[in-house]
Amino acid sequence: MHTNPRFSVESDSATPGEWGLHIHEAANNLRKVVYRTPLQRNQQLSRRYQCNVYLKREDLQVVRSYKLRGAYNMMSHLAPEQLHKGVVCASAGNHAQGFAYSCRKLGVKGVVFMPVITPRQKINQTTMFGEGQVEIRLAGDTFDDCAAAARLFTAENGMTFIPPFDDYRVIEGQGTVGLEIFEDLSGVDYLFIPVGGGGLSAGVGAYFKTHSPSTIIVGLEPEGAPSMYEALKAGGAVTLPQIDRFVDGAAVKRVGDLTFSICKDVIDEMHLVPEGKVCSTILKLYNEEAIVVEPAGALSIAALDAFAEVIKGKNVVCIVSGSNNDIDRMQEIKERSLQYEGLKHYFLVNFAQRPGALKEFVNHVLGPTDDITRFEYMQKTNKENGPALIGVELKSREDYEQLLAKMNDRHINYTELNKDDTLFGYLV
Repeated sequence: MHTNPRFSVESDSATPGEWGLHIHEAANNLRKVVYRTPLQRNQQLSRRYQCNVYLKREDLQVVRSYKLRGAYNMMSHLAPEQLHKGVVCASAGNHAQGFAYSCRKLGVKGVVFMPVITPRQKINQTTMFGEGQVEIRLAGDTFDDCAAAARLFTAENGMTFIPPFDDYRVIEGQGTVGLEIFEDLSGVDYLFIPVGGGGLSAGVGAYFKTHSPSTIIVGLEPEGAPSMYEALKAGGAVTLPQIDRFVDGAAVKRVGDLTFSICKDVIDEMHLVPEGKVCSTILKLYNEEAIVVEPAGALSIAALDAFAEVIKGKNVVCIVSGSNNDIDRMQEIKERSLQYEGLKHYFLVNFAQRPGALKEFVNHVLGPTDDITRFEYMQKTNKENGPALIGVELKSREDYEQLLAKMNDRHINYTELNKDDTLFGYLV
């Protein structure tokens, strides 16, 4: 967890133009394009944390994320000759869809660059929102390769590149989320904001530090992509050598230089959320609230456990940033959740080379509620002679130690794959 010195602005001297942003102007510009998404008090979360928890439902936005706000605000400020030449973006997610919808609304030709590995569902969604105004180009195996191709294409064709976060107009558009929260609820004590490149946190944070300086701004990143966390520690944007891209809406190797220059003043605390915790939150929201969120959209709610003591009795707002979640990812989400909760474990077991070794494992090692969810010999054979990859799902976290004790008592030769990242990644 990273904490900045408390930043404050004297309320009688603050203006909407702090940090060079004009968020009220952006709100007027977006009024006929974006939904004013609801700010909903959530009864179950409020009861659980003994406070008032409000969800800012950007997952209900017209393109199912807040990204439309920034893309449209920037594009609508371009000169007519720029719009005539067309616009370009690089994205495989929410920015592409907000960009495509903006092209449709403005009647502008747009080109969307996506990595070659982009799922067909995301390509189809972007095409749908563009309604004939956008062309999809697949380039590169990674986002960085894709973005480089997009910028080269932009320069060669005299078009305008629409960045996902590092632009004043984009930040102003995202900042309208904060304006709506402020207008709907007075006295916000804690505001939890997911952080990717920093556009949303810069815009919303700047608005609140101008108009409600006592509100504590908490930025949330996935543990596997701590780009803003590391930037605040280093005093400037840094490029991470590698990241876990699972929380794709908030997984960037480097935050924007402009967004950092604002976030360093407006974010009070950065908190990193384990990817498994994000997955558990996604499933809980779906099962208990019938709310569908993408991994980045769950970050703000997933962080509440870590702040349970300090938010008691407070007014808390969590920005649910988006709901563009592929149904094909649900099995991976469940898997990561079970591992995080200590309910799913993988072992590489070298069974004794004698008849009945596997049967003994099933009958005498596994508990009555333990379940084998995966079994695979690591060599082509019908003999019970290992090694074998075994996945075990438990009903309770506490059953794990009992399972290990039984394997040790029977002198079973095993390796815990959950504790070996290299082996786990290779075999599971």
